[in-house]
Amino acid sequence: MTPDDDDYIYDEATGEWRPASEVAAAAAASRPAACDSAGNLLADGDSVTLVKDLKVKGTNTTLKQGTVIKSIRLTDNPEEIDCRHEAVKGLVLRTEFVRKR
Repeated sequence: MTPDDDDYIYDEATGEWRPASEVAAAAAASRPAACDSAGNLLADGDSVTLVKDLKVKGTNTTLKQGTVIKSIRLTDNPEEIDCRHEAVKGLVLRTEFVRKR
């Protein structure tokens, strides 16, 4: 849903009423972009491939190079992505170890 031009939001920091579209654009611009090891932009729902073998902390599992991880979710930290794999629940990967498919 796109905010209408008639919608305004009160900005507590400045004490002014600002257009909702302007506030939404500022919020999107302030979120740092997450990039994979090759510099490609990542988005929620993307599939990635591991570029090296990774030992998973807290388990005896090693994820092998070339393993495909589907449906990633971006986090507040642009250097980390949240994902699922059948071998590991609640997996968080560093973006430097993945490449977008």
